Amino acid sequence: MVMKSGFVNIVGNPNVGKSTLMNALVGERLSIITSKAQTTRHRIMGIVNGEDFQIVYSDTPGVLHPNYKLQEQMLEFSRSALVDADVLLYVTDVQDTPDKNAEFLDKVKKMAAAGVKVFLIINKIDLTTQDTLERLVGFWHKELPEAMIYPISAQEKFGVDQLFSAIRDALPEQPAFFDQDQLTDKPARFFVNEIIREKILLNYDKEIPYSVEVEVEEFKEEDQLIRISAVIYVERDSQKGIIIGKQGAALKKIGTLARKDIEAFFEKKVFLQLFVKVDKDWRSSQGRLKHYGYDLN
Repeated sequence: MVMKSGFVNIVGNPNVGKSTLMNALVGERLSIITSKAQTTRHRIMGIVNGEDFQIVYSDTPGVLHPNYKLQEQMLEFSRSALVDADVLLYVTDVQDTPDKNAEFLDKVKKMAAAGVKVFLIINKIDLTTQDTLERLVGFWHKELPEAMIYPISAQEKFGVDQLFSAIRDALPEQPAFFDQDQLTDKPARFFVNEIIREKILLNYDKEIPYSVEVEVEEFKEEDQLIRISAVIYVERDSQKGIIIGKQGAALKKIGTLARKDIEAFFEKKVFLQLFVKVDKDWRSSQGRLKHYGYDLN
């Protein structure tokens, strides 16, 4: 039996549906999803195994022009996905501005011209008309003539099965990279961090969600229960008060919402404790970013 495997990396501008597509292709909710830009901060792998194939997907942060060191590192995660891709999924959508990040798109064009298999994904087609979609397909045929174009709706699961089949067929013949029962390269604590951060993104406005980092200090799994202690870090004292809320109500709400999703993720009861601390200007500190895992090495 011939084995096919490869790295299938998902890149594109913010808010085009990369994480939704990743979850749909993997069949598991690995990447958090909100309507806010910069929801995805890391490069997250999801592994799909079959009898004769292994697909290693990578979700990446949306490509943006960095304003501080955290965003610089997020851009590096996206750029790294251009280096090791066997198949590259460049995701756009029916409302995207194609020239928003022209420099990054130029790199994708060079990859396609060099023979790397590039799939141009037009997402959210349920939000447009047939005429508009046809114009977009025509535009992208000119922009990326070597790419295969797939109009889909990741949210509605339209076209995802056909895309999955095309990806599987495009894989090179080579041994698997990971064990057959491995779903991701990230540890359990990472997904706890992400679930808590997702609830903060969904329940706080303005700069607060972007100033937050989450770190699990304790993850103790017992027979019937997982005990978790996590710290929500903010950059300023004023942000700490907003996260906690009046008489702790806001923090309690975040804890309840996060606990329910963590229980669903691990299929086990969870006892979750949340604390809030200040880590001043952590987004601009190379040392603190490395501590929180924003490091390619």
